[in-house]
Amino acid sequence: MLFLFLLGLVAGMVVPVQTSINTKLVRYTHSSFYSSAISFSVGALFLFVVNLMMSPGRFTPSFFAGQSLNYTWFVGGLLGVLFLTGNLLLFPKLGASLTVIITIAGQIIMGVMIDTFGWLGAKTEPFTLLKLLGVILLFIGIIVMNYVRNQPKAEQSSAVLPWLAIGFVFGFGPPIQTAINSQLGQQVHSSLFASLISFTMGAIALIIITACVNRSFKLSTYEPDVGKIKPVYFIGGVLGVVFVTVNIILMPHLGAALTTIVGMLGQMLMGVIIDHFGILGAKRNRINLRKILGIICIFIGIVLLRFF
Repeated sequence: MLFLFLLGLVAGMVVPVQTSINTKLVRYTHSSFYSSAISFSVGALFLFVVNLMMSPGRFTPSFFAGQSLNYTWFVGGLLGVLFLTGNLLLFPKLGASLTVIITIAGQIIMGVMIDTFGWLGAKTEPFTLLKLLGVILLFIGIIVMNYVRNQPKAEQSSAVLPWLAIGFVFGFGPPIQTAINSQLGQQVHSSLFASLISFTMGAIALIIITACVNRSFKLSTYEPDVGKIKPVYFIGGVLGVVFVTVNIILMPHLGAALTTIVGMLGQMLMGVIIDHFGILGAKRNRINLRKILGIICIFIGIVLLRFF
């Protein structure tokens, strides 16, 4: 069990690295949608090669003839795109800190509901008072870690409320995506093949969105302020593959809520490390007591959710 926790933690830690790399790619595409389309496409191509080497039989007509092409083949990847697009929409309305908090709140609540009611084939886990305390500690830890001193107040709080509600709903996406992708993995008997399907659907959706919004697939190879584009800026999709595939593996063992939360803890830890050391060109923001207390609250919350 400890190995599964560590695996989920490491998978979560690759996400901020992926985000940092994709952010650099945006400088050359001048479009978040286009950068995401490239990232998803690279991930899908990487998974195609891996699956072709490991299980070439899954690319034969007989394999697909024996499959039920239900919603699990299409919805998982589209939910990933919806969450990405939602964050792009929310960021200018709520700011970075509030966007993170409200979407994570949605993820935690939906993950707990999936486990409590056994939705989407998940194993039913009874919700206890100690688990409620664990959820509360998670929220406290997340808010403490994302607190920004002297953050400007919204001009009209009533105008912010609808965006908070939208952000909360967008947060439902990742746990549902994980549960659906896990179902697909069990159906095709391969987490890697399920990831391939999810990434392919996401890539197709993002290519269509890019074509509609940008109407161009022009990619600059040189920008005066950042220099020549580097091959490393295209590996974000491979890192995304690690996160999605590990979540598919962990879901049947840890449940939707814990899989989501452990991944988020990994993301926060790596985010703190990147900020503290200024990795990948990030502005240095040293770790402090507030962030340490936030991590401790989140860790205690995870323990309560898992063992009580």
